[in-house]
Amino acid sequence: MQKCNKYGGWVVFTLMIGAVLAVIPFQQAVTFEARKSGELLAYFLLRDTDKTFQIEYTHSIHQSEVIETYQVENSGVIRQIELEYEDTSIGMPSESEGGGDFEMKDGKYYIRDMKRDFSWIDISVGQVNANHRLLIQNKTIPLSSFSAPGSVVRVKKQKLALWQLWKGVNLLGRSTKV
Repeated sequence: MQKCNKYGGWVVFTLMIGAVLAVIPFQQAVTFEARKSGELLAYFLLRDTDKTFQIEYTHSIHQSEVIETYQVENSGVIRQIELEYEDTSIGMPSESEGGGDFEMKDGKYYIRDMKRDFSWIDISVGQVNANHRLLIQNKTIPLSSFSAPGSVVRVKKQKLALWQLWKGVNLLGRSTKV
């Protein structure tokens, strides 16, 4: 009887430590959450990337492609570092505003070396033509694959706990083993 209590105590202790470790956020990730509810929809681990990603979409008025490039800073901000597009009319800049180098090359416009910092980015997932996509590590992932068209997703850097890693969708499809 004595041995059962001894081992039972260790089992309880181990389960308690495991439960605590499962809820302590430790893994740096870029997350996609439902803006209204805060529900974690998907993520990618920063250890699996060079800390850059792109959002590509079809502009609602011009019907041409736009690519926004972001870099995740150590401070936690998401910095827009480049914008690529094909038309300078309604809704798109015709020059670099507030920093960055403006260039036209092969029929496309580029603003490079931008330093637009965001704590988070809200994206309204297009219902008709926008077809918002995440471009990362030579993969193209439609935002509509984890969020309903017309919904708003919040993109931000945050630490995730083990239970969140198990629950969420890892967009790079890698193991969440530590």
